[in-house]
Amino acid sequence: MNKADLHKKLYDLQDLKYRDMQIKIIPTIAPESVIGVRTPELKIMAKEMLISGDYGDFLKELPHDYFEENQLHAFIISGMKDFEECMVELEKFLPYVDNWATCDQMSPKVFKKHKKELLDSINEWINYTKPYTVRFGVGMLMEHFLDEDFDLSYPELVAGLRSKEYYVNMMIAWYFATALAKQYNSILPFIEKRRLDVWTHNKAIQKSVESRRLTDEQKTYLKTLKWFVRP
Repeated sequence: MNKADLHKKLYDLQDLKYRDMQIKIIPTIAPESVIGVRTPELKIMAKEMLISGDYGDFLKELPHDYFEENQLHAFIISGMKDFEECMVELEKFLPYVDNWATCDQMSPKVFKKHKKELLDSINEWINYTKPYTVRFGVGMLMEHFLDEDFDLSYPELVAGLRSKEYYVNMMIAWYFATALAKQYNSILPFIEKRRLDVWTHNKAIQKSVESRRLTDEQKTYLKTLKWFVRP
């Protein structure tokens, strides 16, 4: 599918109310770059392109003109079954990711079968300067290494991050809130010893308290650990 045909198809699927909503919740992207195509429609398109194999030229067309093209790109990568191909295309695409939605909705299924190789890449991503590459790395650590593959060295990596970027710090907070829900006893000392910066520390507690996965007793204790800084 050439670019003109793709753009026409995207506009045929346009939902203006959805477009307006996306512009409000994703402030880092230019409003004129948003067409307003719902996620299920984009996932169907990505699946069709993967099945037909008609996606090579599209993946080369970076940077894209529209937010929806970035979403489509992310969904194509997420559906790739070959790990090597997936990683090659992911590394090409990550520098162009410019918003939390594309970053967070990109989750290659093939990663589940390649944890060791994925961990090597995560260690590189979280040390990049581009904020959404760092956010993606932390997100993958949260998604794949908080259950049976959990190790204390992983939250150590995340706790060591320091950033001025809101969307990086928000992901760090999300990571620790999720980690508390899954590995409470192991993660609690990171909060008790204030291993995060003040804002991220308090945001992690807030997100934990809002979670249904922690007990009332755990939430009550976490509230006592809020970090208050005098002006």
